Amino acid sequence: MTQQTVEKSASALAHYALEAVQKYSQAENPSSFLAVNQGNSYFTLPGRPGIVVYRPAGDYFIQFGGPFAPEESYVDLMRAFAEYTAEQGRKLAIIQLQRHDAEIHARHGYTVNQVGASYAVDLSSFTLAGTRYMQLRNKISRALRSGLTIEEVDYEQWQDGVDTINRRWLPLKGEGARPLEYLVGQTGGEMQRHRRLFIGHFDGEAAGYVSYSPVYGSCPGWMHDLSRRLPDSPAGIMEAINKAAIDVFLAEDVRWLHFGFTPFTSLTEDREVPGHSLGFKWLMHYLWENQVVYPASSQLAYKDKWNPTLITTEYAAFPEQASAEGFVHIWRACNAM
Repeated sequence: MTQQTVEKSASALAHYALEAVQKYSQAENPSSFLAVNQGNSYFTLPGRPGIVVYRPAGDYFIQFGGPFAPEESYVDLMRAFAEYTAEQGRKLAIIQLQRHDAEIHARHGYTVNQVGASYAVDLSSFTLAGTRYMQLRNKISRALRSGLTIEEVDYEQWQDGVDTINRRWLPLKGEGARPLEYLVGQTGGEMQRHRRLFIGHFDGEAAGYVSYSPVYGSCPGWMHDLSRRLPDSPAGIMEAINKAAIDVFLAEDVRWLHFGFTPFTSLTEDREVPGHSLGFKWLMHYLWENQVVYPASSQLAYKDKWNPTLITTEYAAFPEQASAEGFVHIWRACNAM
């Protein structure tokens, strides 16, 4: 299977990508399941295991994570995809590299910078006891007293309710808001059987949901991915759904609940990679302080409620020089611009 055989069905490529993220998890990318999103493009090399995930955006290819590949073919894929990008008359930008990926790319001439972080809770020590969690407990209790029922469900049986929530949820994000893509999960499709869906409903009328995606590597578990609700749903509905899912995961001895990537957060000097761009570093701090591109502070506040115990730095990378233009195209690939 090569890039020239991209005529292969999207389904076959997505299944190959799924096998790759399951098998080659040494980068510890908690969002790796996003590799199988519908709409992704894939690059492979003949006779070399592994795959590169990307999407076109303007005159850029936006790569998701590092190559999902074993050590012996990782660099070959990295170099070949950069060459392929140039052959296609495109530029390259990479998002959501993990530290493992970041150091390899930096050694091979890429400029690599922090761009945010992912967060996870160790469920083996999880608790909502104590004064710290009083407000969270009260929100959950109020939602449940309103008559809310929470269940893990089959997507096919609740598709209409999910679609209704999706349609009515977007206006909550403000005028002109668009649904994000690429770096967030999906519902439905052939890969739905690998996800888990928890619905909050009132007498069978869906009011909110949280979709969870599998996480591989040394901290396996589930990632709290899409979470959406009706505009008139009661306060605390999302927290109540997540707490119900946690109870199920605990009963199954699931160790980790991941909350995914939040841009511009947990930026610290000691997590930068040698050779990083000072200008790009300034831009990330500016975007965190001013919240002009993404509401990172509100997203982080929700994740902080659950007392995450593992913070994983995520990086962006560019061949040679960091590029603000490339960063804009990353957001374009995500449908944010």
